[in-house]
This record gives sequence, C-alpha cells and structure tokens, in this order.
Amino acid sequence: MNLKHILWPDVSEKEWNNWQWQLKNRLSGKEGLKRLGKTLGADVTGPLKAIKTYKWAATPYYLSLIKSKDVLRDPVGKQVIPSPKETEAPSLPLASSDPLREKEYSPIKGLIHRYRDRVVILATSLCASYCRHCNRKRQWARPECITISREALGEIRDYLLLKPHVREVLVSGGDPLLLPLEKLEFILEALRTISTIKVLRLGTRVPVTLPMRVTDELCRLLKRHRPIWINTHFNHPNEITKETKSAIERMQLAGIPVSNQSVLLRGVNDDYDILRSLFCNLQEIMVRPYYLFQCDMVKGTSHFWVPLEMGIEIMERMWAHVGGMCVPNFVVDLPDGGGKVRLLPSHLLESDGKEAVFSTFEKRLIKVRLSHA
Repeated sequence: MNLKHILWPDVSEKEWNNWQWQLKNRLSGKEGLKRLGKTLGADVTGPLKAIKTYKWAATPYYLSLIKSKDVLRDPVGKQVIPSPKETEAPSLPLASSDPLREKEYSPIKGLIHRYRDRVVILATSLCASYCRHCNRKRQWARPECITISREALGEIRDYLLLKPHVREVLVSGGDPLLLPLEKLEFILEALRTISTIKVLRLGTRVPVTLPMRVTDELCRLLKRHRPIWINTHFNHPNEITKETKSAIERMQLAGIPVSNQSVLLRGVNDDYDILRSLFCNLQEIMVRPYYLFQCDMVKGTSHFWVPLEMGIEIMERMWAHVGGMCVPNFVVDLPDGGGKVRLLPSHLLESDGKEAVFSTFEKRLIKVRLSHA
C-alpha cells in the first residue's frame, strides 16, 4: 500500500519534498480522520472519539510510511493515528497528565529545571505529527504555533545568568526545528551570550516525520552555533528511509552529531528483532542509539506500556548478540521528578571481595579472583 499515491495522487515531487507543503497538507481533526477512513475503507469511529480529548495531526510524508491497510495495527500508524484506548482505558493509579512533575520543576514559564547542571526550554507547542505516546499530551489543549516570547526568553536568560552551575540547555517543545529560522536563531544567540552555557541540545522528531525540513539553510544556522547536539526519535526500522538518511547526513556534514532516543512501545517495537534492526540501522547512518525509554506513565498512553521485565529481557539479548555501539541505555524516567535510572542486566552474580562469580552472555559461570589475600 502506498498512501502517497492513494491520498495525494496529483502531488508533484517538488511539492512533496517541500516541508511547507507538507505542513500545509497535514491530515488533522475530524475531516482528516474521515478522509483517511473513507480512502482505506477503515472504521475511524474510535479515533474520532479519541480526538475529542487529544488532538491529532500527521504529515503526508509520515503517513506514507504506513504499510498496512489496517492503520491501527501498523507500527507507524499506531504512533500517529488516534486510538480509542487513549480515552477508553480504565483510569490507572499510576497514570498522570504530568508524571515527571515538569510543572513543579518550572521556576519560570517555559523552563524546566529538574537536574542541577541542565535545563529544558519549551520553545514551541507545534509538532509536525503528534505522537500518541507523547509525555506532554497535557499541552495539546493549547493552540498550535505558540512560541516562546522575547520577554519569556529574557526571563529565562536572566535566570540562567544566576545559575552558573547550569552548563547545558535542551531546546524542546513541541519541535524547535519547526520555528521560523529567525526565531530559532534568536533563541540560540540568546543562549550563546551566557558564558556558563557550554552545550546546546535540540530535541526534535523532524528528521523522522518531516525530513525535508532539514534544509541546507537550517544546517548552516545550526553550524553557526556549535557545539549543538541533535536528539531525535526513531522508534521503528520503517521510519529509516532515503529521505531521513539525507536529512541526517546534511546535519552531520554541518558538524552536528545526532543521537536517538527511542521509546519502548507495545505493538510497535516490543520485540528483540525489531529493536535490533532499528539500532543496527541507526548505527549504519551514524546515529548513536542513546536511550531506549520505558514509556512514561502518561494519561492516554497505557495501551503502549510494556512490562519492565520484557524490556530488560530484550536488552539482555541485545548485550549478548549485538555490538556495544548499537546498544542504547534502557532507562526509566521515574515519576514524581525522580529522574532517569538505568535498567541493566547484571552479570555479576556474587562477590565476597576476594572472588567474584560472573555469568557470560552464553550463560557460563566464570570465577574471577579479585585479591591475592
């Protein structure tokens, strides 16, 4: 199935590869869902109910990655097509609209300061496509295109000038790479005037959902403000295409390193072979598999949650059979602002200070003498 030819049969290649055309022609709201359902002969009654609570939008490009006619079962479709489970799932005690307590860690508007040496700036509310597992679904009630004001950015700058221990800023949102270039440059320039800020990071899913946005002009802008790191968000091998490869390469040739943060999602990538393919393919395009996140316990995402034991088992196999550069850190971002913790299989079975017993990846036991005493 090729949704590009089905839904946009008359689009030219020039239009298709224009990021502004992509944004203008996103499917969204009731009409977008009805069009998708009518075209595919799919029942969208459930998704229509879901968007009464959580909005949706998706670029033509990202929708074109859906391979199955049953869009709600496709690993790409599941990430972007609303599910009735977002609102029909029973209320779970651990589910929260803000499980990481970001509001509590926001000393001023638009800034999250949860770790001592780094902060997050929420630069915009706009995303090219709205991921159904997003940990900021609570913000979807806000209008699109809200961007941080000059006044708010000035307050953030004043705050950071008084916090010399903060050395790193993550610009997130929404997606900061959807900002007008002059607005993005203004933000980066303001941060670069703070001598204690040494590193900038941009959290973006644009290379995955709207790769044509990564233009030469954008890359030249980013290059002017190095050191900048890009953290992007591939969840499935089907998202790695010739378009995403070109976008990644343009950033890399501008001297911008790219890392990836995946989320473990039930029915999308909760499978060893899928994740192995994803991480190995990312390594091939020189994107570092940095994190694999346990899905945050956000309201409206419980249908994506995977048992911790399954994630640990997958990572144990990964350590045994895949090169270390392909293996991300498996982490949980703890509720109540507890921060990230790594979940690692332990191969140290016992130790008395003189001798240790290890289990190899082949499950053999090996004793190692630690002391001559």
